[in-house]
Amino acid sequence: MECIQLRLRLVIIICFIFIVCVNCARDQNPNHTISRHSRQKKSHLVKKYLRRLKKQEGILRLVDGRGEYEGNVEIYHMGKWGSVCDDEWDMREAMVVCRHLGYERPYRVTHSSMFGPSRRRFWMDNLYCTGDEKNLTACRFDGWGANDCTSSEAAGVVCLSPEITATEETTTTPKPPKKEPLIRIKDATEHSMSIRLAGGRVPEEGRVEVKFGDSAWGLVCGDGWSVFEAMVVCRQLDLGYANDAIQTDFFGGNASSMVLSGVQCHGDESALSHCLHDQMGQVSCPGKRENIAGVVCTSVMADLVIDHLEIMRTAHLEDRQLYFLQCAMEENCLASAAYKLQTDNSVNWHLETRRLLRFTARILNAGTSDFRPMIPEHLWEFHQCHMHYHSMEVFATFDVMDSKGVKVAEGHKASFCLEDNQCMPGVKPFYACANFGDQGISVNCSDIYRHNIDCQWVDISELNPGMYTFKVSINPEFKVAEMTYDNNAAVCSLYYTESFAHIFNCSIQRP
Repeated sequence: MECIQLRLRLVIIICFIFIVCVNCARDQNPNHTISRHSRQKKSHLVKKYLRRLKKQEGILRLVDGRGEYEGNVEIYHMGKWGSVCDDEWDMREAMVVCRHLGYERPYRVTHSSMFGPSRRRFWMDNLYCTGDEKNLTACRFDGWGANDCTSSEAAGVVCLSPEITATEETTTTPKPPKKEPLIRIKDATEHSMSIRLAGGRVPEEGRVEVKFGDSAWGLVCGDGWSVFEAMVVCRQLDLGYANDAIQTDFFGGNASSMVLSGVQCHGDESALSHCLHDQMGQVSCPGKRENIAGVVCTSVMADLVIDHLEIMRTAHLEDRQLYFLQCAMEENCLASAAYKLQTDNSVNWHLETRRLLRFTARILNAGTSDFRPMIPEHLWEFHQCHMHYHSMEVFATFDVMDSKGVKVAEGHKASFCLEDNQCMPGVKPFYACANFGDQGISVNCSDIYRHNIDCQWVDISELNPGMYTFKVSINPEFKVAEMTYDNNAAVCSLYYTESFAHIFNCSIQRP
C-alpha cells in the first residue's frame, strides 16, 4: 500500500510540473490564444483523474449477479481486479462489502462460487473482519495473492438493495425480502429423475446430466456446486466417494441446455432428487457458459475423526504476554482485540496479557486412503518465525458461541505439520515433518496437536464468565475430500469462570 501511495505521489508531482511548464510556455508565446480559464479547466481534469486513480486501490464490485446488489466479490489492487476466496467468509465480511458499496446491510452470504467460477486470480483469502471496517483492506488476511483457493471458491454477497428498503415502513426496522422456501427436486416434478456422467475420460468423472421422465438430457448449473452435491451423485451412481466437485466445461456440454439450478444437498441423501433446488426447466445460470456442474469419484477415501474425549481431558487456561505470542500473531491466531492493542499502543503492547483456552486435539484417519494436503509440496509456504511449512492454510477452527449461537471468540490452526504421531498396532508411521518431509495422515494413524503448541488455543481475553458452546472443527472448509464430514467436529459445553474453564458434554457433529 505504501508503495502504491508513493507511486501516486510521484505521478502527481510529475503531472504538476508538466502543467506548470506548459502554462509557462504558453504564457510566453504571443500567439497563444487559449484562455487562462481553459488552462485551469484542463488542470482540474488532470487532478480529478489522479484523484480517481488513487481511489481505485481497494475498491470493490460485485460481478455475475442479477443486479448490482449481488454477485461474487472482486477487489481492485495494483491496477488489477481480483477475486476474494470464501475461506472464513461470513456475515461480518459481507457487512463491510455492502456498506462499502452503499447498501444498508447484507441479506445473504454466498460460498462455492454461487455466481459462477472466479474469472480472475484471488487477491484475498482467510479474511478476518469485525464488521466495522470501511473496506476489506482494513481487515486481517493472509496477504495479497496468498491463497490456496480454486475457481469454485469465490466469495459473494447479496446486499439489501435500496429498492427493497424503500418499500419498507420508515417507522420500523427494514426486514429482508421474503424468500420462497426451497423444496426437494422430487417434489417439484411428477416425473422420475435420471442422472448420469458424460464427457469424462473414465467412467468415474464427467459433467452431471439429468433428465425428467422422457425428456432430453440436460445440464446442472454449477452455482454453489460443492462436495456435498458431488457426494450424492457418486453414491447414487455407485461410484464410491466424491473426490472433487468442479464448475467447468472441461467435460463439454456447452451446446446443451441447463435444466437444473441451485442444487443444495446435505451430503447424506441417497439420490440427487432428494436435494433442494432453486429452478427447474430452462434456467438462468449465473456466470459464463463454463459454469457446468461436474464430479470426480473414487473408490477409496480418507476419513478424519476427532477425539472429543482428549479435548475434555486436556482443556485449561493460560495467561500469556503478547511478547511471547508474536509468532502466533503473524498467523492470525489471536482475537482482533489483540491486534488493536498493537495498533493503539505501539510502545508497550507486548506487555499486555492475553487469556488462552488451551487443549489437545487428536485426529484419527479412519478411512481407506491417506489424508493428504490439497496443494502439492512445492507450493507449501515456509513460515520464518516458526521455522515450518504450511501445507493447508486452515486445518482446524475453534469457536466459542453464546446461548443464541453468536460467535463470541474464535481461533484457527494452520496445519504446519500433518504427520503420523501415533499409529495403531501393526501400522508403521510414514509421514513426518522433519527436514521438509512429506505431510499427511496414514490410515489408522493419528495426528496430535498438543496443547503446548502455538495456536492450539482460543483467545478468550474479552469473554465474560458464563456458559457457552465450544466447537472444534477439523478440515472445516472441506478442502480435502473425505468419506463423510459428520465426524469432523466436537461440539461441547463450556463453563468459564475467572479462574478456570471446564469443557464437558461433547458430541460429534459436522463442522
